[in-house]
Amino acid sequence: MGSHRKGSVRTAELLVDTAQLPQADSPPRPRAAAGRDRYFDTLRAVALIRVVTYHTFGWAWAGMVFPSMGVMFGLAGTLMAKSLERPAPRVLKSRLRRLLPPFWFWGVFVVLAMLIHDWMPGWQIVYWIVPLGDPPGNAWGEQAWEILWYLRTYLWFVLLSPLLLRVFRLAPIPVLVLSLAPILVLNFVWSGPDNRFGSALWDLSTYLFCWILGFAHRDGVLQRMKPALVVVLSLAATGYGGWYAFSHQADFGTYDLDENPLAQAFWSAGFVMLLMWAKAYFRIDFARLTRFRRTDRLVTIFNARAVTIYLWHEIALVLAVPLIDRFWDVPAFEKYLPLDSQWFMFGIGWVLIAVFVLLCGWVEDVAAKKKPKLLP
Repeated sequence: MGSHRKGSVRTAELLVDTAQLPQADSPPRPRAAAGRDRYFDTLRAVALIRVVTYHTFGWAWAGMVFPSMGVMFGLAGTLMAKSLERPAPRVLKSRLRRLLPPFWFWGVFVVLAMLIHDWMPGWQIVYWIVPLGDPPGNAWGEQAWEILWYLRTYLWFVLLSPLLLRVFRLAPIPVLVLSLAPILVLNFVWSGPDNRFGSALWDLSTYLFCWILGFAHRDGVLQRMKPALVVVLSLAATGYGGWYAFSHQADFGTYDLDENPLAQAFWSAGFVMLLMWAKAYFRIDFARLTRFRRTDRLVTIFNARAVTIYLWHEIALVLAVPLIDRFWDVPAFEKYLPLDSQWFMFGIGWVLIAVFVLLCGWVEDVAAKKKPKLLP
């Protein structure tokens, strides 16, 4: 099932708040673009860092510390609700335009590499054009293409959002609560078909609550809820998700949330609800982040190149291994560098990710109809 993959983030488009202007007697500072919210920007950057960290070290507890995918779907749902204040066809066209070109650009390299390594595609190769189903591939390229479940799930949420938002606004709280029902049905009643549709169904059900939660944040539903109720519901959801993860380790071989859709759904639901509610209730915007130039700049780059980082990070980690193998041939490197450390591979991986951002990130600018830049 797609949600079982050790994946975590397609990235949603960026949502953000106007930054504070520098004082007249202070040195000029970079400002966030108008309309940006640095709280959400920071959450998205942390989510991407957690994804790369998880794929490097494989820590089972990482998803409990910060459920990146739930956070990303929650942020995307908020932005989608905001965007749908415009005509739905225009919004859908914009989302597809911003998502598909970076995916196609990345896919050309992955598909060609798999063809060279004896892959024989069938008609399912059409999913490399529009990933409404899992794009096919061979075992040689699996580490690269297995993360595409996120893009497929995001794409379906985008296409369904006009209908979902309309239903949500008919009865916000009941719809929000009932959005957890599909994952309960799949887990306890009917597991769905064992095919691409079934995989998509599991992933959509796992993160449906987080997406709808984004609607609730945008419409002010969370802000109007009593703090005590939010805290109780959030703790109940994370408590149930954590209990289910640990009590079913024998079934999944681990307590890793990425291997357990039901636990993932409830843990993410409670975690993201607290993050979204705190944002609305306490009016958190992280506007002061602009005072820290380098950190603010880094957050900006992560958000403007989120799709690039997500798509290319696994390839960067794969390439880090043979690159480090070559370092062993240099006596000084062998003596003074921790070549057998995963932390060293983690560092090399980020260096290669930075290279891919410089070489390939401009595609995101083109997709957004902006002037291509090495760095935003």
